[in-house]
Amino acid sequence: MSQGPKKAILKNSATPQAVEGGPMEGILAQWRRERPDIDPAPMAVCGEVWRAGEKLRQGVLGNISNYNLDFAGMDVLLTLRRQGEGETLSPSLLAKDMMLSTSAMTNRLDRLEKRGLVERKMDPNDRRGQMVALTREGFELANEVVVTHVETEEKMLSNLSNEERQHLRFLLEKIT
Repeated sequence: MSQGPKKAILKNSATPQAVEGGPMEGILAQWRRERPDIDPAPMAVCGEVWRAGEKLRQGVLGNISNYNLDFAGMDVLLTLRRQGEGETLSPSLLAKDMMLSTSAMTNRLDRLEKRGLVERKMDPNDRRGQMVALTREGFELANEVVVTHVETEEKMLSNLSNEERQHLRFLLEKIT
């Protein structure tokens, strides 16, 4: 029995992991073979950033699901919490701080208000305006969430030294 055709099939169906150095090296080798006219190196950098980002996202979502929160709800609670106890923000300032549209903010606030975690108050300086504040329950939840959130992130970053973390932040800030 001839091994020629079988080897050709294996070569063409080889998984990216088959190349030494991990999945990304295999993907790069395949692109270099198929398109030697381009340098696929940017794919590796972006792929690793996306892979790491997805791992971090899943870790955070796993933690906040324990509180029946989604990322959007956690973001609102922690943004309000870091303002200080009893402090308020207008919905538009809250949206700006979180880089959201005001309509997206309205939906988030509606969900959190139904749960009794935030309340809208009249703006004492503008009769037409509103201010958003954490309720007592929202403040206590935010205090608990921020602790487990930081613990979750610390676990995910535990393989990096403090110097490596700072270097990674520096490098990621350079991406345009």
